[in-house]
Amino acid sequence: MKTLRISFIIFILIFHSTFTQANVVEKSEMNRGNEQSKLFSKLPDDLTDIGYVQVGNATFTFLFWDIYNSRLFTKTGKYDDNSGQDLLFKINYLKDISADELIKRTVEQWQHLKYDESKYQHYIPKMKSIWPDIKSGDSLTLYRKNQTTIFYFNNEEVGNINDKSFSNLFLDIWLSNNTSQPKLRKLLIGE
Repeated sequence: MKTLRISFIIFILIFHSTFTQANVVEKSEMNRGNEQSKLFSKLPDDLTDIGYVQVGNATFTFLFWDIYNSRLFTKTGKYDDNSGQDLLFKINYLKDISADELIKRTVEQWQHLKYDESKYQHYIPKMKSIWPDIKSGDSLTLYRKNQTTIFYFNNEEVGNINDKSFSNLFLDIWLSNNTSQPKLRKLLIGE
């Protein structure tokens, strides 16, 4: 009888230990899931709902036509071009533009910045697979989080480029000191 009691106690201890370990693993998995969820599969209309503060906004105009409105968001409401901080850059289009035209304009801006073709050429197929044709009223948002650049079309995730160099390269079109639109840059970074 004593042996049976000891066996039962050992069984309870082993069961409790296994249950506790499983519970710890489950909580660890949940925390990892919560951290991962910060990569958002869908963005809210109001980006302040996810803790981002607008740094600045600007409208790009060509001749007499407004082409798009753009807004830059960070967690602090300030932009630090050397930090690689998490940020959101949202463009609301006021004119239609095809994905091919969008890529062409992107490459033209990289050429303006005098970037060697080898620096961006390998990103072009990925951008083609992510970016849709855009109609007036659509939005395209870049979300930079750690090493990943995620694109959202009308707040729905459409793809990502898991390379920290890409987000800097893309954002340089607007935020580099050598941008083709210095006034737009100043408005975006809140100067």
